[in-house]
Amino acid sequence: MELEKYSLGIGDRFGAEGVAQLRALQQAKSQTVDIVPVWNKSNREHTIIGTSPDDTRHEADEAVRTCRWSDHYYVDADHIGMKTVDRFLPSSNFFTIDVADFIGKPTSPASITAFVKEMSRFKGELRMPDMPSALRVTDELLLAVAQKYLFAVEEAGKVYRAIASKKGKDAFVTEVSVDEANSPQTPAELFFILAAIGREGIPIQTIAPKFTGAFLKGIDYVGDCAKFAREFEDDLAVISYAVKTFNLPKNLKLSVHSGSDKFSLYPIIHAAVKKHHAGLHLKTAGTTWLEELIGLAAAGGEGLKLAKEIYAAAFSRYDELCQPYLSVISIDKSKLPDPKTVNGWSGMEYVQTLQHNQACKSYNLHFRQLVHVGYKVAAEMGERYSKLLRECRTEIERNVTTNIYDRHIRPLFLGQFATAHMPQSKKSPAASVPM
Repeated sequence: MELEKYSLGIGDRFGAEGVAQLRALQQAKSQTVDIVPVWNKSNREHTIIGTSPDDTRHEADEAVRTCRWSDHYYVDADHIGMKTVDRFLPSSNFFTIDVADFIGKPTSPASITAFVKEMSRFKGELRMPDMPSALRVTDELLLAVAQKYLFAVEEAGKVYRAIASKKGKDAFVTEVSVDEANSPQTPAELFFILAAIGREGIPIQTIAPKFTGAFLKGIDYVGDCAKFAREFEDDLAVISYAVKTFNLPKNLKLSVHSGSDKFSLYPIIHAAVKKHHAGLHLKTAGTTWLEELIGLAAAGGEGLKLAKEIYAAAFSRYDELCQPYLSVISIDKSKLPDPKTVNGWSGMEYVQTLQHNQACKSYNLHFRQLVHVGYKVAAEMGERYSKLLRECRTEIERNVTTNIYDRHIRPLFLGQFATAHMPQSKKSPAASVPM
């Protein structure tokens, strides 16, 4: 199973927006850019909402049938490990193996010695095509990489082999995720991580490193864009060279996790991917759930009432809801509006505060992050929330499709950057530069 050049991870907390999501990719196809959908949902999300991987498979299959989608599509067992993989085996054909918990744990001295000895052939100035500067490889670097990442890669190998033994080695796509490490990987570290993956026999098709800067849930990039640009291009060069050097799949590409709404980076990523003729996998995570809530608020009446209740509950349960996401959110509680104030808002005020439109003075990134991690509140509402999703279907589907196509696909894959930051009423057409 070979993953296509461009793929989009379309997370959907409540499994109701598959059709609306797929329509955005159909719009991209009409602009001559082929992007395959990857429905992703983690074990944590299934547990919180009370769904199963089979539900995600059903959503994907139904969306494909309804939209008459004829290209490939995938269902991702997102951020799995040995403890959680089994329940995803029947329904998934894409497995994101998350090794964050094993980074920094020691493997055997014999494994470290063997790795360092084998990689010593790269010591000195390591030059790669398309990389302006050589990498400086020393014994100290090789030992540090082995001590920090080798055990994690060995764990990824165990998970991969467990999947392959039950599904067959050619029946799924493998991704390895190291994006939840405490610090970003340097290009040199990424190269030797890929070396370890090759030695372990894992045929990865995407790799999710931790990039420089902060990739926070549902808001724009926080960091030095120029530094990110240099790092991203170096990573592309590393992947190209590693594929040839370590016999990795030729379609191996970068995966950008928590990549939704990183508007500042989209022009950079677009230019780099186009320049290097590289592939890309982007995960949009939970912004679809936010578009549902925006649609409910815009509908007024019971929808707006429910949206306000969700915020009030999230505000009162701040510590509980934020705890699992502390590494990927940055909320200033002093900048969160009081629920009593929110209770007096109109639907438009709620929408303008939540919707990621940086040109709008009412937009509040702290409000947005808290609501983003507050989906558990909606899940606890059960049928009441589901019923309103059905009743406000037209408004919500329009929001979901517009969000994915206008704010993500157009700038990232088509090169139409102006729409990412502009309010709806001030959007102007930009020249299309397809990749």
